[in-house]
Amino acid sequence: MPDVDVVVVGAGFAGLTAARRIAEKGATVAVLEARERVGGRTHTVDVAGVPLDLGGMWVGPGQSALHALATELGVRTATQVMVGDNVVVLDGQPYRGGRVVEVLAGMFGQLQAATAEFEALVHQVSPDEPWASPGAEELDSMTLSSWLDARMTDSQARLFFEMTVNSVFATGSANMSVLGAAIYAASSGGWSRLTGTSGGAQQDRFVGGVEQMARMLAERLGNAVRLGFPVTRVSCQPGEVRASGERGAVAGRRAIVAVSPMLSGRIAFDPPLPARRDQLVQRLPAGSVIKFHVVYDSPWWRSEGLSGQVIAPGAPVSVTFDTSPPGAGVVTGFFEGRHAVAAGLQSAAERRATVIDLLALALGERARECVDYVDLDWSAEPWTRGCYGAHFPPGVLTTYGPALREPCGPIHWAGTETSTRSIGYIDGAIRSGERAAAEVLAALG
Repeated sequence: MPDVDVVVVGAGFAGLTAARRIAEKGATVAVLEARERVGGRTHTVDVAGVPLDLGGMWVGPGQSALHALATELGVRTATQVMVGDNVVVLDGQPYRGGRVVEVLAGMFGQLQAATAEFEALVHQVSPDEPWASPGAEELDSMTLSSWLDARMTDSQARLFFEMTVNSVFATGSANMSVLGAAIYAASSGGWSRLTGTSGGAQQDRFVGGVEQMARMLAERLGNAVRLGFPVTRVSCQPGEVRASGERGAVAGRRAIVAVSPMLSGRIAFDPPLPARRDQLVQRLPAGSVIKFHVVYDSPWWRSEGLSGQVIAPGAPVSVTFDTSPPGAGVVTGFFEGRHAVAAGLQSAAERRATVIDLLALALGERARECVDYVDLDWSAEPWTRGCYGAHFPPGVLTTYGPALREPCGPIHWAGTETSTRSIGYIDGAIRSGERAAAEVLAALG
């Protein structure tokens, strides 16, 4: 006999959202989380008294599900500061202000033309059923890299576009299809929405960090949330789905698996999942990213007319942001894609040296006078194994795409990759949880 109506695997924003909606309708639920914390691919730590998000942290226009949750929970946002000169580092040489325009003038036209053409393509695909979009087979047969190479002959322009690809997907353009990249952007309202700050996905941050919202959701669910409970097997029999691991087993009438596609593929299912679903998750790799924060007593670069944003295409760290809260200075940045893979082989001290050297070059020697440095390699996290999300290599969407959200008997799927809006973002995770909960409640009757 089932222990609860619904078992949810994973206590990120997708799983917690699904669980709360199910509980609100009077059904019983158990949320099983492998980590000793909730929040999934968000994680807030305290460094020198400053709450810092080592996972997802931004919210932008169009992300109404996340905005609504923050409003409900009383969590305020702060605008991402972008005041002062950015510094662009090319071949080890920093440029700021008008010099940036002078140095890069020759490549702007080609970069803008390629960006505009890709933006137009994005608005032609459907994030709901990308495999049915016009020209889907052709777009899914080629890599984004080959598409860009056919349109960009200027090496600097190509390098800058590649930098933005890595910033969005945490992997290179050679690893995804044009269709896969396009639906990701289409789900957020366009390519410029993904890459922009003001008016884009990096417009605002949450005061006190993101993970607090996940903790608040978990608190409302009480003892239904069980931490340190890795699920390694899901077995089905008539009227029952049993999720089990070394900590025990919980049986429900339905189940929602709310982890990344890659991690779901590491769960043993009995009976085995349909072949198309299993083949799908074999083909959805996660990106590679190491996120870092450098903490200072104050945002001293502002008094020198600098924004704190460093743009260094091709470098191990290609972009940083000023994410300073009141009373401290913080520069946030990322090792992404192949640079994250390489940096993952280094110690935290070696990565710190790389970051500080870049900031000293771009912002000035005062960058060496930091209070603290902290980073997190998401590929090394045993219950994550990569961020920001999964990407779609050539052929995956048109061959296996419909299996992404399709329930397998009493097993339903959630997670930001399964969303049709804000794919790869917290907002998408929340929306996927809402959808999965609706499916389960309809099935329960």
